[in-house]
Amino acid sequence: MSEQGRRYMRFGAVMAVIVIALGYLAYTGVQDSKSYYVTIKELNGMGNGAYSKRLRVAGNVQPGSIKRQGTHLEFQLVELDRTLPVVYNGTEAPPDTFKDNAQALAEGKFGRDGVFHATNIQAKCASKYAPKQPGQPGAAPAAQGNAQKAELTGAGPGMGQ
Repeated sequence: MSEQGRRYMRFGAVMAVIVIALGYLAYTGVQDSKSYYVTIKELNGMGNGAYSKRLRVAGNVQPGSIKRQGTHLEFQLVELDRTLPVVYNGTEAPPDTFKDNAQALAEGKFGRDGVFHATNIQAKCASKYAPKQPGQPGAAPAAQGNAQKAELTGAGPGMGQ
């Protein structure tokens, strides 16, 4: 084989090693970052598979179960008649909407001790985002609200005649 042929072979071998290394890093990065969404009932039925996967579990925060110490947080998630103890040791403080009866999503790993060890918590308070009922402070009167809707849809007085 000529000198130029050997150079091409070495260059090809180096390129193959680089491509394989990048492929491996991409694959392991995706495996580490993906998480499965499960309900508390599904989590309890997963058996040993629950301990090795990164999971996301949702439920409502059980009233009176929140215990805070800085960014360390312990609470219970409730789904129907099932509860799941959760421990959060994160670098960020829990969101302001995280309180009793709030809907919460915990992301992390389920431990053999029966406790879900969360690395990320998301919460929302459904009442905060619900539309205001007529008669509540800040709610528009029903007649005015209907007139505004008619103007927006182009069905106001004098339209379509």
